[in-house]
Amino acid sequence: MGDMELIVDFYKDYERLGPGSHAETGKALKLGGILPSKDLQIADIGCGCGAQTLDLAKLTHGKVVAVDLFPEFLDKVKTHAKEMGVEDHINTLQCSMDSLPFEEESLDVIWSEGAIYNMGFQKGLQAWNRFLKPGGIIGVSEITWLKDDRPEELEKYWNGAYSEMFTEDVKREQMKQSGFELLGTFTLSEESWKDNYYKPILKHLPDFISRHKADEGAKALVDEQRQEIELFNKYKDYYGYVFYIGRKI
Repeated sequence: MGDMELIVDFYKDYERLGPGSHAETGKALKLGGILPSKDLQIADIGCGCGAQTLDLAKLTHGKVVAVDLFPEFLDKVKTHAKEMGVEDHINTLQCSMDSLPFEEESLDVIWSEGAIYNMGFQKGLQAWNRFLKPGGIIGVSEITWLKDDRPEELEKYWNGAYSEMFTEDVKREQMKQSGFELLGTFTLSEESWKDNYYKPILKHLPDFISRHKADEGAKALVDEQRQEIELFNKYKDYYGYVFYIGRKI
């Protein structure tokens, strides 16, 4: 398998492809002042298997377009939407987040939990701004340094994994420079990492290893996941996912 095929196979059966929770999606919607309305036009960009997509549909009653590059993930969104009885509120769109086909000023809400890093935080905000109506809301969760002084081991790892990882002050300024008024932020809970993201990974690792035991790429992916989990357990006070909620100016 190629790298992308391995990644899809690794994540396709998980509820979440990153830290998050039903409660925190709801909290972010409240910070954005988003009231339930069937007229809301919402895009969930980099939706993965769609845990937050379902929450957006259930909590807002709006029309949600679930966007992802991989059809395997979108198939999961469709299945879960039908199981939850919200299939009439969710459509799927297979495309890259850097070439979205939405019309300018056509969306009331843009959402992206743990995915905007694929473009880079500020680049994503700037690119997606034009799709929002004036006064539209954007909600994104983004990995963020929580302290200015970090252990060398941790900083070296994340500088290699994501060079645009900055403190919240920097992210706040980037949001302002991208044409948004910041409405609020909060840091995702430790449980959102350990229980909702890492616990399922650790549970399914043996099966993934068994399926791909002769594949060096799979071995590298497993080693990377184990290293990330080990670093989080060791240094979780130094970084986390922060939810940023803003209004288009």
